[in-house]
Amino acid sequence: MRPAPACRTFNSSAVEKVIEDMKARLKDPDLARLFENTFPSTLDTTVKYFNKDQNLAFIITGDITAQWLRDTANQFAHYHSLLGLDPELATLVKAVINNEARYVSEYPYCGAFQPPPESGLAPTHNDWADKVIVNPPVDNQTVFECKYELDSLCGFLKLSRSYYNATKDDSFMNDNWFSAIDQIFRVINEQSQGSFDEDFNFISFYNWTGTAGALSPRVNNDGNGEPKAFTGMVGTHHRPSDDLSTFAFLVPANAMLSVELTHLAEILDATGKASNISQSAKEWSARIHDAIWNTTLVDNVFAYETNGYGARYVMDDANVPSLLSLPYLGFLDRENEAYVATRETLLSNKNPYFSKGANFSGVGGPHVDPWHPWPMSQISAIFGTDTDEEILNSLYLIVNNTAGLGLIHESQSIYNSSDYTRPWFAWANSFFAEMVLDLAERKPELIFTNATSYTPGGV
Repeated sequence: MRPAPACRTFNSSAVEKVIEDMKARLKDPDLARLFENTFPSTLDTTVKYFNKDQNLAFIITGDITAQWLRDTANQFAHYHSLLGLDPELATLVKAVINNEARYVSEYPYCGAFQPPPESGLAPTHNDWADKVIVNPPVDNQTVFECKYELDSLCGFLKLSRSYYNATKDDSFMNDNWFSAIDQIFRVINEQSQGSFDEDFNFISFYNWTGTAGALSPRVNNDGNGEPKAFTGMVGTHHRPSDDLSTFAFLVPANAMLSVELTHLAEILDATGKASNISQSAKEWSARIHDAIWNTTLVDNVFAYETNGYGARYVMDDANVPSLLSLPYLGFLDRENEAYVATRETLLSNKNPYFSKGANFSGVGGPHVDPWHPWPMSQISAIFGTDTDEEILNSLYLIVNNTAGLGLIHESQSIYNSSDYTRPWFAWANSFFAEMVLDLAERKPELIFTNATSYTPGGV
């Protein structure tokens, strides 16, 4: 399924070396072929524009011609260890960060964007944004869709710190980048507040409404979202799936934000820059971390969403950040008692979006339907366990359900192996390849012909 070399949108010798190394070690030819297809997918197919002189790059999700902050961070996550080995790849990621910094600094409540004007690429029409009214207003020549999803901002932070940690190059911290960071803290401050003032007026900083005939459902309460009380967490209107939140405090997104704010402080301290921002990042990270542990846990099980008034929604959604992915996010260890109990709940019929059939099983979400779990949930499950049997069961549910395409789908029917959504979904491909590389280091005996661990760029 790989495009011919001349048709690939970006070529990296370091990426090709990893593919060669892994193919020589993987004992299952199906797994080897799936890795060969998924590991380079982002570079092979989604780099729509890259100009190193302009320090700009535009990355699409796959079959949607728009750049999502969330998707892009995850599409490049499995290349981080290669940035110090491939200067051209590092330059590409730096250009992605700079382009996203421009987006975030202007529209911090938006998550998906059109090509930069310098590219000469025409904007794409988004039917799902028709007849939607967003306040503050947005320019549809810049914004593809302006659903407010907290994890989108986390994705920008993740890509930034991963680039620095791999290269030690702090030149991406330019005026655009610091402007974006300022806007992120603006959103954090605004969306952590309770919904009502002392006279019960709705405190609104952002709202999303739809007029008659709009495909996208409007946000409740005149576009302002479900009421929330102050907890220390940060509210959001939409989930990582682009679906509406039921309650404002999306726990896994807040967990990711807490982790990424800690990392932001670390890279600022390492570069000796913006000590005031570093201090704010540390304070907010601790506040959010404590709020999660103090307000969302009942009987050792995390809620997926809460509202600060005592309501909690026990479920999970396949998109990362999810509760199942908390160890992957770096929020806690996979052996943590609360995670173990939460995981057991999520991978059972106690989770309304878990389903199991003869063909496939896992966690889905309302974005498709309850009978189409996402392979992404099984990938998160692998990151969340050290039990060999659980790892292999999840791994081969994925490997055996590509419908012969050799790529990872968005969702997969539990009844029919040929019933799936999105044949071209770069984030899912990258996440799968990242997981296989994690097993190559953590559990080499499960997937290799010998038990010698492998790290890209290492031995």
